[in-house]
Amino acid sequence: MRIGVDLGGTKIEVVVLDNQHNIIDRKRSPTPSQNYTAIISEIKELIDSCVGQISCHYTIGIGIPGILSATTGLVKNANLQCLIGKPFDRDLSTALESPVKISNDANCFTLSEAVDGAAKGYRTVFGVIIGTGTGGGIVINGNVLSGKNSIAGEWGHNPLPWPNSQEIPGQKCYCGKFGCIETFLSGSGMVFDYHSVSKKKITTEEIVKLAENDNLVAKNVLYRYIDRLARSLAMIINVLDPDVIVLGGGLSNISSLYHEIPDCWGQYIFSNDVKTLLKQAEFGDSSGVRGAAWLWN
Repeated sequence: MRIGVDLGGTKIEVVVLDNQHNIIDRKRSPTPSQNYTAIISEIKELIDSCVGQISCHYTIGIGIPGILSATTGLVKNANLQCLIGKPFDRDLSTALESPVKISNDANCFTLSEAVDGAAKGYRTVFGVIIGTGTGGGIVINGNVLSGKNSIAGEWGHNPLPWPNSQEIPGQKCYCGKFGCIETFLSGSGMVFDYHSVSKKKITTEEIVKLAENDNLVAKNVLYRYIDRLARSLAMIINVLDPDVIVLGGGLSNISSLYHEIPDCWGQYIFSNDVKTLLKQAEFGDSSGVRGAAWLWN
């Protein structure tokens, strides 16, 4: 059996997978996001409630909104700030009295889709989460590529490729730099773009619906979003040349992305024949927790 844990800013989810990849148990609870010790206790309680139903050996994998530093072994780059600077894997392993594997939540998302999701059977997979932020992960031959600095796939904190004059310098990112891909392609980036033109603040879902109903301002916002996403993914293809790119997160539900971006990205890719596929995640919100379970492979 495999136990996967998805630690997010608002909820903790635990699942148990059997050998046929089926979820046989699932538990959720709110994240005590300001309290490091309480997070460990809550994860232990959720896992203990699942383990009572398991009579065989199991492994535990954890997806977190950050990474473990390759130098110190401590959590860094986490938007769940109480984790930063903590030996989370060691503390959790001690509490559970069991070894654990920990990876970035975008890596877990990508691994899930590569093992038995939308990218099953493909060698090189780039996974993208477009929602609150713009996470990314790389899986090659069924294994997560973490990189020497544990930041492989962090495409969101590169500058937007081939910017026009209106896109320079761009908004300030929380990382301290200006014009990061994340500031354009996250949900808040789309909302900002619409507000800067209309002076109205509405949700991404409302913007997409207006665009579908031929609202000119919303259509232009969606057009710019698609072009920016095409440019950003073209940069990934020029560097990694993956077999398939899988999109997840709230903005991945925009159906027009899957035919308009491949029509657009060719002008930015250093090849006259682009074979990389663009797919929507098969498991949606469950990809992260399923991928955490697959960290032991």
